[in-house]
Amino acid sequence: MSSGTLFVISAPSGAGKTSLVAALLQQLGNITVSVSHTTRVPRPGEVDGVDYHFTDSVTFNDSRRAGEFLEWAEVHGNFYGTSKRWVDDTLAGGCDVILEIDYQGAEQIRQLYPAAVSIFILPPSLAALRQRLDQRGQDSVQVIEARVAAAQDEMRHYGAADYLVINDQFEQALAELGAIVCAQRLALPLQQQRHSALLQELTEL
Repeated sequence: MSSGTLFVISAPSGAGKTSLVAALLQQLGNITVSVSHTTRVPRPGEVDGVDYHFTDSVTFNDSRRAGEFLEWAEVHGNFYGTSKRWVDDTLAGGCDVILEIDYQGAEQIRQLYPAAVSIFILPPSLAALRQRLDQRGQDSVQVIEARVAAAQDEMRHYGAADYLVINDQFEQALAELGAIVCAQRLALPLQQQRHSALLQELTEL
C-alpha cells in the first residue's frame, strides 16, 4: 500500500479555506482533514472533536513539552497544535491528509515532511476579505480591522507555497483545489507504488 499525501493548506481568516476544504471532502474519497487541538474558546455551533479538540492551556503545554505535536503556533493569543501520531498513522494507512494551518505551522511541516504539498488560498481583494469577516457577525469593527491587518501580514508569506488559489468564485476555487489533489495523486512516484505489478507486466520483456 502506498502512503498518503500530506496537503498543507494555509489562508488568512476570511479567505474561505474552511468552506473549501469541507466541500472538497464531500467530492473526493480517501482524504481527511486533521482536527487541530486549540486553547481557543469554541464559537457558536462548533463541536469538540469535529471542528477542534478544545483544551486548556495547561493540558496543551503538557502535550507540547512531551513532543506530541507535529507543529504548534500561537495565533491571536490562542495556541493551536497538530497531533503527530494521528497524522503519521493516517498517512501510513494510505489516506491523504489535509492540514489547515497558518504560515508558521506550514513552514514547520515543510521542514519535517519535504514531500508535503502546500497550498495558499487568498481572497480576491482586501474589500472582499473585510466583507466576509463582517458577515460573520461575531466581531466588532475594531476586531475586524485587527484581523484584516493580521491577514495582510500572513498573506505576505504566500510565496512559500507550492500552489496558489484565489477564492473569488467559490466553485472555481473548489475545482482548482480538487485539481491540485488529483494531479498529485497521478504523480509518477505514487503511481509506480500503486501499480507496480501492472507496470512490471506491461513493460517486462
